[in-house]
Amino acid sequence: MPSLPTLTVLLPLLSLAGLFYSASVDETFPQGCTSTSSLCFYSLLLPVTVPVYVFFHLWTWMGIKLFRHN
Repeated sequence: MPSLPTLTVLLPLLSLAGLFYSASVDETFPQGCTSTSSLCFYSLLLPVTVPVYVFFHLWTWMGIKLFRHN
């Protein structure tokens, strides 16, 4: 099992790579999801937002921990 820092870096990168792969290669990828008024846009935005939020939340937490102990 990979460590927490490794997962913190790999999870957002894999999510982003999967989204780029789907957008560029997959023919069944929803077209026309660029309008912010469509539900399709938010269904694609949410899976990307969650790992990025977790990454930066843990990054900030680790920074605060290191700042307090040094």
